[in-house]
Amino acid sequence: MAKAKKEENNSKPRVKVSFFKAFLILIGADLVLLLAPGVGLLNSAFYIGEMISWPALVIGLALLAFGFNGVFRKM
Repeated sequence: MAKAKKEENNSKPRVKVSFFKAFLILIGADLVLLLAPGVGLLNSAFYIGEMISWPALVIGLALLAFGFNGVFRKM
């Protein structure tokens, strides 16, 4: 009979998630979903002017990009 192979150590490095970056992703996603011009949830229920909607969309997308940039760190 063949011998069972020994368990080898996991060679993949552990990944640590940055809480601050994950929080920025959540805030950015909320801004985009709520205040997107024409399709946002708050724009569907209430009239929110374009002077607020477009900058909020741009800020939300910037927060998403900044958050996804470094959310996972190697340990």
